[in-house]
Amino acid sequence: MNNKQDFTQGSIFGKMIQFMFPILGALVLQAMYGAVDMLVVGHFGTNAGISAVSTGSSIMNLLTFVLNALATGVTILLGKYLGEKRNDQIGSLIGNAISFFLILAAILSVVLILFARPIAVLMQAPEEAVALTAQYIRICGIGFLFVVFYNLISCIFRGLGNSQLPLLFVAIACVVNIVGDLLLIAVFHLNVAGAAIATIAAQAVSVILSLVIIRRQKLPFLFSLKDIRFGKKTKAFVKVGAPLALQELLTNLTFLALCAFINRLGLDASNGYGIAQKIQSFIMLVPGSLMQCMASFVAQNVGAGKEDRARKGMLYGMAVGAGIGVVIAAFAFFKGDMLASIFSNNERDIARAFEYLRGFAPEAIITSILFSFLGYYNGHSRSMFVMLQGLAQSFLIRLPMSYLMSIRPNASLTGIGLAAPTATVFGIVMCLVYYHHMNKQKVLYV
Repeated sequence: MNNKQDFTQGSIFGKMIQFMFPILGALVLQAMYGAVDMLVVGHFGTNAGISAVSTGSSIMNLLTFVLNALATGVTILLGKYLGEKRNDQIGSLIGNAISFFLILAAILSVVLILFARPIAVLMQAPEEAVALTAQYIRICGIGFLFVVFYNLISCIFRGLGNSQLPLLFVAIACVVNIVGDLLLIAVFHLNVAGAAIATIAAQAVSVILSLVIIRRQKLPFLFSLKDIRFGKKTKAFVKVGAPLALQELLTNLTFLALCAFINRLGLDASNGYGIAQKIQSFIMLVPGSLMQCMASFVAQNVGAGKEDRARKGMLYGMAVGAGIGVVIAAFAFFKGDMLASIFSNNERDIARAFEYLRGFAPEAIITSILFSFLGYYNGHSRSMFVMLQGLAQSFLIRLPMSYLMSIRPNASLTGIGLAAPTATVFGIVMCLVYYHHMNKQKVLYV
């Protein structure tokens, strides 16, 4: 492990920023990757296509986030092995992970292909968009293997303290996706099908090129084909990642329920929410990069017995994230209509998107605090608490509040958007209580 990848010594702020910015860059490109589909369909496809891409991508995001959370178990174990100088364990860990995710990808692909239309109906997609939504899901299901390994490879390198290669991989995917969308939607008028094909093609190209690039890297461990099997390391990373994956699954099910609530309000509301979701993905970039950075940073320092350094890293993350979040929140609250106009020329769609963003805007500030806490606990392998707080805020606050706001007469998307920051505040309170308890019991220090 070189000095840049060693988080156990040197400037805490410098090491975190140096590691975080490539992650942030990768997430920016990832957000662009998703936004381009909506943007190109919004300008060159059909109005129903916007709703189809919104609903279909919500399903795909659910699966991607869950698998990424499960793969975080691999990231955390890798960080610990590096901190403990046990590099000889890394090859078998990665081999076990490849076997596990290969089987899981095959199962999920079959489910997406066979049940695409029932899923679209279950999501209460507007009648005009049901067939298009099913088409999007089915095409993504065919290439889902590439989606899984694209995310697994990035998680492995973040665990190794290398955030530059994941940035390169997502940059490749982003370029291919943009070219594919413009060619298939704007030129060949394939509408939603073009968006789905471009998405999968981008993931496939990125995976293939990343494997070529990896072969030329000097890795801090030995790996062979014999390592690709089920073994003890499978149970180890699943034990850490499963609670995180369950949290993502159930939390994102609440977002799917929210999408269904809004779909019932009509095509304008569905389109507006779909546009706001893409803007929301950019708003959440800084908190998301903080949490990924924090998990790797803390895991290494815990492995090296440097708890005080891990805690200071969390506080730095909160300060940086919240400071940037103030600017982003203000822009979303006051200029959300300008952001929405990038994705559509339809005034009704823009107005509905702006409604949602006004309620959601505070999330840009407070989520950085929550995600710094969560990255800290993930680095300590306290994924069970992370799961429980996520479920509590989703099912006790976000989902009930969203539903109540959606059934009000002349329901405004502002009230529905406000459910997210309200739930986040609840999550922060839970984290503070747990932090006090763990410090009192001195559990974090063992």
